[in-house]
Amino acid sequence: MNLQELGWNAERENAFRGMGIEQVWPGRIVADHGHKYRVVTERGEGWAEMSGRLQYELSERSEFPAVGDWVALRFLSESDCDAVIHGLLPRSSRISRRAAGSVPVEQVVAANVDLLFLVAALNMDFNLRRLERYLIMAWNSGASPVIVLSKADLCEEPERYVAETESIAPGVPVIAVSALEDLGREQVDALLKPGVTVALTGSSGAGKSTILNWMAGEDVQKTQAIREDDSRGRHTTTHRELFVLPQGAVMIDTPGMRELQLWDDEGGWSEAFGDIEELAKECRFADCRHQHEAGCAVREALQSGQLERKRFENYLKTQRELKFQAAKEQTRQRSVRAASSSKNGRQEPRGKGEQRRRYASDWE
Repeated sequence: MNLQELGWNAERENAFRGMGIEQVWPGRIVADHGHKYRVVTERGEGWAEMSGRLQYELSERSEFPAVGDWVALRFLSESDCDAVIHGLLPRSSRISRRAAGSVPVEQVVAANVDLLFLVAALNMDFNLRRLERYLIMAWNSGASPVIVLSKADLCEEPERYVAETESIAPGVPVIAVSALEDLGREQVDALLKPGVTVALTGSSGAGKSTILNWMAGEDVQKTQAIREDDSRGRHTTTHRELFVLPQGAVMIDTPGMRELQLWDDEGGWSEAFGDIEELAKECRFADCRHQHEAGCAVREALQSGQLERKRFENYLKTQRELKFQAAKEQTRQRSVRAASSSKNGRQEPRGKGEQRRRYASDWE
């Protein structure tokens, strides 16, 4: 196996050598099955688990290996492809969401992704407000978003939907595709360059696995028909997995989400609503809340029709959600540090000593 085909490069080689771990080989996580991972190395594909020491050192569940991660492996024998994970290389990007449950926990969907395909079907389930949420996640991840409008064969005017999508995603490529009619293949193919890692995300039934099979030229993932009465999909993909495409890129397919719950904000919110943020700079007051203040450029844009009210409402809603999420995470971190300090009789570094939790995934 040539690791360069999976995205290995000189920068990662230097990071690997700088880890200072002896008798280890580089590999990439290609599938996540919970406590076991499928990994690819120069020897081939095998199974791997984390060493006990590594599990102890990783204080947060989000620091555990994810699909797309590059890891340092020690093989079980001279001829074996199975191995133990002794370290993780730094991530160039991490696609995160909040996991299900009342306790805020980060769930890493995929790591080291270059392009994030946000897949939305052109059927009854098409929703611009949902796409805005996915754009926040994409901009926060460090990956570059691409919006893929699938199932264009079901839509009489795909150009209209492309224009509507471009209006809420300035600067983001928007591609209408149909695997059935081979529409949009050239545009997608042009992005699948050797060494590039692409991840697919979106609702169940959006057509992610179909796009993967289409680009791969064969059925590498199972697909199912959606419910025709409401255009809602049924769960097909059960875990995240990475595939090498004939074009030279690698593609990560992920299970569909019931609902995208946002995690921490690293500037993605402002990027996703860049047009509103630009308008806000023209407000008379720097701390304008865009409610009843005089000289509010945002409200003027709403009144003139320049700014869509539903987009503005989603702007406020996601802002409140991210602030609330950040407050809950700060409270959790304080509780963890207090419990750790009480248990050990001394103050420990932030996040250390936390009891790792299992949490139920809300992938469909």
